[in-house]
This record gives sequence, structure tokens and C-alpha cells, in this order.
Amino acid sequence: MDDIPLASLYTALFVLIMLSGFFSSSETGLMAINKYRLKHLSKSGHRGARLAEKLLTRPDRLIGLILLGNNMVNILAASIATVIAIRLFGDGGIWVSTLVMTVVVLIFAEVAPKTVAALHPEKIAFPASYVLVVLLKLLNPFVWLVNSFANLLLKPFGVKTDVVALEHLNREELRTLVSEGGHISNDHQRMLVNILDLEHASVEDAMVPRGEIVGIDLDDDWADILNQLTQTVYTRLPVYKENIDNVVGLLHIRTIISKLSVGGLSFEDLQRSVRRPYFIPEGTSLTRQLLEFQSREQRMALVVDEYGDIQGLVTLDDILEEIVGEFTPEGRGRSSTMRRLDDGSYLVDGSTNLRTLNRRLDWDLPFDEAHTLGGLLIEELEVIPEGKCCINIGPHTMTIVDIRDNVIHKVLIKPDQAVNP
Repeated sequence: MDDIPLASLYTALFVLIMLSGFFSSSETGLMAINKYRLKHLSKSGHRGARLAEKLLTRPDRLIGLILLGNNMVNILAASIATVIAIRLFGDGGIWVSTLVMTVVVLIFAEVAPKTVAALHPEKIAFPASYVLVVLLKLLNPFVWLVNSFANLLLKPFGVKTDVVALEHLNREELRTLVSEGGHISNDHQRMLVNILDLEHASVEDAMVPRGEIVGIDLDDDWADILNQLTQTVYTRLPVYKENIDNVVGLLHIRTIISKLSVGGLSFEDLQRSVRRPYFIPEGTSLTRQLLEFQSREQRMALVVDEYGDIQGLVTLDDILEEIVGEFTPEGRGRSSTMRRLDDGSYLVDGSTNLRTLNRRLDWDLPFDEAHTLGGLLIEELEVIPEGKCCINIGPHTMTIVDIRDNVIHKVLIKPDQAVNP
């Protein structure tokens, strides 16, 4: 190399360092790229994404190609640097070359390119894929030879090299992925997470408790029934005799609205319009019940326990509100179950569902056993209180201010412990 001008050697050394940086950044960019976004872009017709996805289906070949190229250019760069150093400093230039090339390769061919690739993987991986696909075809025999020896060493350990680029996620991993999705709006994140959480919730968590069920009692005076039908804000009502345990069926107001509006509705018309009741067992997950409503073309069901006693009523709207939040508070008439006072405290009905309370106020009250606020208080106290009493649950100080017939009706949460919604 004594006849080669120093300028040419410097140029060659610069090009080789750039190539080393290319291989280093390509490796980091392809390994750091979001596999799910890559899959989406590939299906959308992005050519760079398709090439990157193709390369990642055989990571052993990809890594073999990158390391082969990287080592070749690094060794050649080190050799040229040694020649330059010897020509400038004599035999002592070998040590100068080693020191300088270590710093140069570490900074300009490793750390800097890999940092950029880790921060912007798509901008590096997609353009690099065009070059790597061509190099893979040209150097395929050498890559195959290197990989064959490497795979032979890995085979006794059960390592498989032909893996797919997209891995399967379980529900909790998917929940974390959605929660950490920086490009998804907060509202969309919340709804997606709520969908995943439906599997962990049962109909008791969303149902209207037995004591709050509004329905038609056929034993009432006909004038009272007509007045209730005229004034009701609900589109569907359970129909029973004397009490809800003697349920007759479910009534859709739409089936009687024409006769009701002209005053021509009779008791017999009402009875003929009642549909068979739809019962579901307590403990049914909200996900399953949502699918059941869809398959049965139903929107309302009565929740029963193991003895067949009615525990509550759940509607399709109740389940949808678990996903999107409350959207018909005036229709359900339950917005009054929680009221914020002027001093910042909350006056909450004991029948308020704990999941609803947690969702609306961003609290973390436990609901593994009890489903209502009153049930939680009785569970914590381990007795039915005979009058007003105070208890701390987590960071919340709750005072029972109204209890009648062994049922907690009102609970006050002090302002110094209340959490703003």
C-alpha cells in the first residue's frame, strides 16, 4: 500500500467507518422496531415495511449478514488505519492506530448510530432494508455457511431460529400495551382498557340492585299503572305481581305506545304485550353476557342467584356504560346516588356500585367480595351498624349517616379525604 496516496486511504477509511455505522444502526433499528406497527404498515402496502418484515422472519440470517458485513468493514478499516499510522509515525504508529480506531469506531460506528436507530427505528430500518435485501442475495452463500455453523451450535440447546416477527400477547400484556399507547387518545385508551376489563367483571358489578328495580305491578290500580306508563323514562320494564319474585315478563313500551298515546290501552293489551322474562345467573362475566345479549337479540335480563331469587336487573346499556362511561344518567335516574357537597365532601347512596364509584371518582375501593358501598362497609365492620359510625377504608374516611331496616342508605366522605373527580 506504499504506492497508494494518503488522501485515498483517508477516503477509504471514512467510507468504511460509515459502512460500519450503517450495519450497526441497521441491526438496532430492525430489532427495536415496533412489530405491530410493522405488521400494520406491511399490510398497508409500505414496501420498506414488507422488506423489513421479511428480513425479521429469519433473524439468524439477518444477524449473520449484518455481523458479516460489520466485521469485514471493521477489520479492513483497522488495517487501513494501521497502514496510515505506520506511514506517519513509523512502527510506533501501530499503538496510535489501535487507540484512535477504538475511539472512532466506538463513537462514530457504534454508539452514535445505534442511539439514533433506537430513537427512530423506522427511519433507519426501512431504508436499510432495501440495501440489506440486496446484500443478502449477494452474500447468501457466506451467510448460509456462517449460520449453519451457528445453528449447529444452538441446536443442542433447543433454540429455534425460524421464529415469526409477531408474538402473541395475553390479556394483561395487551392491557399494558394499550395503556402505554402514546398515540392513542386518553378516551380511546380508557375504552379499550375497559373492554379488556369486562372479563374480570360480572353482572353483579353492573346490575341495578333488586331494591332499585322499577317495574309494573299488575296488582296496582289500572289508573296507577297507566300513570306510571305515561310518566316512565324507561323503554323497558319488568312486569310482576305483588313483588319482583313473581315476575311475569318484560314489557317494551314501544309495543303499547300507539294505544297508550290515544288512551286506548286496556289491561288485556298490556298483558298480551308482555314478553317472556330472560334470566341469567349471577357471576356471569360481562363479556359473556354482552355476547349473549347479541346472540339472543335481548337488551334486558333479570339476575338470579343459585336459589332462583332475583338479585337485580342488567341491561345492554349497563354493560356498554362499563366501556364508554355513563351516557344516560337522566334515563337511569341514578346520577343522584352520588352528590358533591359545597365543602367538597361526597354524599353517596349505600347502594352505589363500587365499580361505578371507582370509575367516576378515580378511586381504588376493593370490590372482590362486596359490590356496593353499603356492602363494603358492612364487610369491613363485620357487623350491621345500629347507627352512625365512621370507618377508614384506604385513604377514605367514610361516615354512615343514614341506616334503616339494616340497610345503609347514605354515606358521607369527609372533604379532607375526598378525591376530586
